[in-house]
Amino acid sequence: MDLLQTYADKSDGEVQSHQPSTSSPDSSPPRLIPSKSAAPKVDDTMLALTVAKAHQSHSKPIDPSQHVVAFNPTYDQLWAPIYGPAHPYAKDGIAQGMRNHKLGFVEDAAIDSFVFDEQYNTFHKYGYAADPSGNNYIGDLDALQKNDAISVYNIPQHEQKKRKIGKMKDVEMENEVVGGEHEVDPTEIDNPASDVWLMKNKKSPWAGKKVGVQTELTEEQKKYAEEYAKKKEEKGHSVEKGEHLVDKTTFHGKEERDYQGRSWIAPPKDAKATNDHCYIPKRLIHTWSGHTKGVSAIRFFPKYGHLILSAGMDTKVKIWDVFNSGKCMRTYMGHSKAVRDISFCNDGTKFLTAGYDKNIKYWDTETGQVISTFSTGKIPYVVKLNPDEDKQHILLAGMSDKKIVQWDINTGQTTQEYDQHLGAVNTITFVDNNRRFVTSSDDKSLRVWEFGIPVVIKYISEPHMHSMPAISLHPNTNWLAAQSLDNQILIYSTRERFQLNKKKRFAGHIVAGYACQVNFSPDGRFVMSGDGEGKCWFWDWKSCKVFRTLKCHEGVCIGCEWHPLEQSKVATCGWDGLIKYWD
Repeated sequence: MDLLQTYADKSDGEVQSHQPSTSSPDSSPPRLIPSKSAAPKVDDTMLALTVAKAHQSHSKPIDPSQHVVAFNPTYDQLWAPIYGPAHPYAKDGIAQGMRNHKLGFVEDAAIDSFVFDEQYNTFHKYGYAADPSGNNYIGDLDALQKNDAISVYNIPQHEQKKRKIGKMKDVEMENEVVGGEHEVDPTEIDNPASDVWLMKNKKSPWAGKKVGVQTELTEEQKKYAEEYAKKKEEKGHSVEKGEHLVDKTTFHGKEERDYQGRSWIAPPKDAKATNDHCYIPKRLIHTWSGHTKGVSAIRFFPKYGHLILSAGMDTKVKIWDVFNSGKCMRTYMGHSKAVRDISFCNDGTKFLTAGYDKNIKYWDTETGQVISTFSTGKIPYVVKLNPDEDKQHILLAGMSDKKIVQWDINTGQTTQEYDQHLGAVNTITFVDNNRRFVTSSDDKSLRVWEFGIPVVIKYISEPHMHSMPAISLHPNTNWLAAQSLDNQILIYSTRERFQLNKKKRFAGHIVAGYACQVNFSPDGRFVMSGDGEGKCWFWDWKSCKVFRTLKCHEGVCIGCEWHPLEQSKVATCGWDGLIKYWD
């Protein structure tokens, strides 16, 4: 401000000196107009304080609790030691928040634990150690010079040599004492204070008690071994593959071969399809009764249908005559629990049974002999042979442990395991010329597999889907009918995409909770299914309308099969233990 005032005074004087003196002595004195500055009046006190504060902040260390630094700090400020304000309750004056150790604040040091241990032990042994903050040493400098600055881990060569020689001398002395080459005073041997006694009784720190091979077990050990063996045996029995039962069979017919030497399972020569058109049955023509409990499945003899095989919950499998006497021809007894599923081979001479006793048995239809038995220790829910003529020795079984197991019947070996399902496997259906098969499971999904390759090629699972405990293939092999537990039959394509056919849906029956079998007429015009109320339902394939219902059984109608040759005849089975034949 003084500078500005001086400048104003000076400019006023210059104005006066340059003004011409035209006035007379009598005239009034000249009027001087004071000069005004165009710049506003500025109070520079705050500016000076701010500059001083900035200068001060550039010199003081940074507060470690500060999260933002509003200026570029110097190197010295960043690396300045932390000094906290004196705390009234801290003896060393360090604030509690600054502490990270009981003795105060300890800075992190980038030092390896091995290096630290080396210097720590060196200091305790020799009295000196390397200073980590510089290239100098601290402690006893005379000892440092004497030992040539060695650490405890850097033993010099001559020291190592001394130690080796000392060890060798010890060994020699010990050998002398043991070998008795030199005469040793007997008193020294017995005196624990003498070197001779020490050498004789010296033991390696690793010399543990050597236990020789024990020849005989003590009574206690024998008892324990017996108990352990017993427990192991019991455990083995509990995880046994399947319950074993003696296989029996009984023939109920007049004779196993007729006067021409033909077997009782031989199909009649005149058996052929009467016409290609199928009709819905109306009346009951025959009832087979023989099972003491419910019947879980029925299967007609392949191609001819002159015999019908039934699986009972009374552990028995029976085969019945269809064309002639209508009686039971043979009973197969080999399971100890209810039989779940049955399946013929292509020519009908052999069949498979799956039981809740965890066994799968392969039977000879004619003689009733069990050819082979298979088990994994889990319950098989469905059994199927590969339909190809050259693969009739390959068996697939859907198990309760979420796996589909493949066996070679000839060798009895497991050849493949298809393990992707998240629930028990309910059905196996071959499609696409038997190159693939579709499986359904309690996990409410359908999975499509390449035969022999345990990788799912198509996975069908929707939020609205229910479990599908029964699936059947349409005679033209282009469609699958799946019995869904939300009381409807869904149709899936067997082409590449395995899409749901939303236009075809068969409903009206009540099957929730039951694995009622679904089936087709041989000409593919009708769909049929049992239900939980003992009825058999027939739908038209094209219109999806209910064609007819028959009251077949008391209780659940679990299975239904269309006769392969007589196109208007249908067999049904139920939990009332009866098998009925309808025309």
